[in-house]
Amino acid sequence: VQAYLAKSALPADPLTPREREVLQLVAEGKTTKEVAKLLGISAKTVESHRTRIMKKLDTPNTAGIVRYAIRVGLTQV
Repeated sequence: VQAYLAKSALPADPLTPREREVLQLVAEGKTTKEVAKLLGISAKTVESHRTRIMKKLDTPNTAGIVRYAIRVGLTQV
């Protein structure tokens, strides 16, 4: 249990403001194309942000970053 809790403890704010924007939209269920259009960036850039978010949060999938978004209050269930 201690090891799990230690792993889930993250720095205060590991994400950039733009990464937080992308994360919020992804957590709300937006597609890559929708996020790109809303933020005025390319779909490739959105994918790049998602990849960096997953790396920073040490999670291999979208479900993990959505859990993080819920935990920090970027979105609600």
